[in-house]
Amino acid sequence: MVTGLPSDAHTWNLVFIQLLIEDLGHHVVNLGPCIPQDEIVESCGKFQPDLLVVSSVNGHGFHDAEELIRTIRSRWELAGLPAVIGGKLGVLGAEGRAGNGRRLVEAGFDAVFEEDQGLGAFEEFIAALAANRGPAAPAAPLVPTASVLAPPAPLEGVAR
Repeated sequence: MVTGLPSDAHTWNLVFIQLLIEDLGHHVVNLGPCIPQDEIVESCGKFQPDLLVVSSVNGHGFHDAEELIRTIRSRWELAGLPAVIGGKLGVLGAEGRAGNGRRLVEAGFDAVFEEDQGLGAFEEFIAALAANRGPAAPAAPLVPTASVLAPPAPLEGVAR
């Protein structure tokens, strides 16, 4: 799932990230920009994504994101959801970025991808996450098989 934050009205970054993740072979639900925190949390519960990707380009994402991830981690059903954030997360320069990134990881994000890192680390994270999940389990048959429909074998010593 890809989302923007309440304070960020940019769309192009979300579409770019969606297309990138889809090109890597994954299905994406894109919530869009200016999404209220409650709606992001509710959508995570509803869609049960394999990964939450938060993107911000306005430089104010740090404040919204810290509160968001703490709320997500406080929900038992979302506590284990992998979550990452990237983009321009602050306006304090390199020194502020280092502190913001550390605080966001401490708050609960699994990774923070700063604006000047490029996409390689993000793509590696997605590949590692997919590898750790393993292949998808085969779907259950839609129609019961003959063995499901057959009566159970008689039990020894039990009269029918």
